[in-house]
Amino acid sequence: MSATGIAAPPAGVIEDTATGAEAAREALVVRNPFDGREIGAVPQSTPHDVERILQRAREGFRTSRALPRFARHRILDRAATLLRERADEAAALIVREAGKTIRQARKEVGRAATTLSLSADAARSNAGEVVPFDAFEGSANRRGWFTREPLGIVVAITPYNDALNLVAHKLGPAIAAGDAVILKPSPFTPLTARFLVDLLADAGMPAEIVTTVHGGRALSQALVAARDVRLVSFTGGFATGEAIARGAGLKRLAMELGGNAPVLVFSDADIPAAVEACVSGAFWAAGQNCVGAQRILVQREVHDRFRAAFVAQTKALVAGDPSDERTDVGPMISPSAAERAERLVDDAVAAGARVLPGHRRDGSVYWPTVVEHVPFSSALWCEEAFAPIVAISPFDTEDEAVAQANEIEYALHAGVFTADLARALRVSERIEAGGVMINDSSDYRVDGMPFGGVKYGSMGREGVRFAFEEMTQPKVVCINT
Repeated sequence: MSATGIAAPPAGVIEDTATGAEAAREALVVRNPFDGREIGAVPQSTPHDVERILQRAREGFRTSRALPRFARHRILDRAATLLRERADEAAALIVREAGKTIRQARKEVGRAATTLSLSADAARSNAGEVVPFDAFEGSANRRGWFTREPLGIVVAITPYNDALNLVAHKLGPAIAAGDAVILKPSPFTPLTARFLVDLLADAGMPAEIVTTVHGGRALSQALVAARDVRLVSFTGGFATGEAIARGAGLKRLAMELGGNAPVLVFSDADIPAAVEACVSGAFWAAGQNCVGAQRILVQREVHDRFRAAFVAQTKALVAGDPSDERTDVGPMISPSAAERAERLVDDAVAAGARVLPGHRRDGSVYWPTVVEHVPFSSALWCEEAFAPIVAISPFDTEDEAVAQANEIEYALHAGVFTADLARALRVSERIEAGGVMINDSSDYRVDGMPFGGVKYGSMGREGVRFAFEEMTQPKVVCINT
């Protein structure tokens, strides 16, 4: 920290042009979501800084595309090693800044290291393919191939709920591809993003390849609209995603805009296993999880049994201080986020819903909450809660369950619990989602698989290989022999 209390910038950070008292006034203060204590501050940029930011990114692209693939691989592989070596430091920062419990933070660090390792592999392996020109009449004397070439400048806008791994999911593939990145992390978790950028620089990444910026909506709008930008990769809410789409112009968009995951539990399911998986899936990261189990549909024959076990396990969860090893559910990202969760449940109760355990708030901590009899027209059923709230509802037939699962206009993941393989395959084909997890909660994900939504707002896929392909473009070379 500097004498002004503003964190020293990592490699690639664009500082605010203001100095002295003005810089201190414009700094973005970062607070611990559990106790509200200040843990750091970062300088902010404005739209007036955009040309300077873009100039640095142009230099970064010239550097990045000139790096041979082995060098990109070496940087990313070394970064993965460094992250594993500094895992405790990274996890502690996630706890302080994002409020994730220490046990969950450690798992996120491990996943982020895997994401960097997968990105290192992509730098060496996803180079292109031979094109069989002679398979086509009139091209017998031609030979050739296509390569995967970098796009250029990528604007990456990242959220707070996986403050390390979701940044890695954007930086890793972009570096592997030979792109340059303008990284704008969530204002709630800028320090974790800066930690990763520093670590990449320590691993040998030229500093100009990633430019980290902080600022408000006007800065984001100016960056998104910039003609030099070739791709905007955004993870966040639907309203912001729509605004980006309106302002981006002719460039690629890759967006992950959230979901409202259904989990279907059939009467032949292993109920104890389904309960355990769904409790974790509903309340991991204090429910701030775009694939978290929000709507659990249970076949009527086993509904009461499932509900009783689910409620009992939910009541046993410990909510509170995320640095305590015993804590299962930490705070939400801010008091206002917890207040929004509280209002969602209040509104559902006013419309006829019934709270089982939970619906208790203390600052940013909102206790794990289970609700039943939620009207299908209520916001709690129709919208993404992004909170530790789950609604349980019975169903009678497979057709009814699938119809309820599909009635939301956007979807990322779904879960299905059944012992019947034919049913599992049949239902997975009928459910409209980017991924269907069989005998797993909707929140299961590994970092190498394609990840994204369907229906409204679906644009592109994450997962290292798939993000790498979004961030590159084919270039054909054909030789007439």
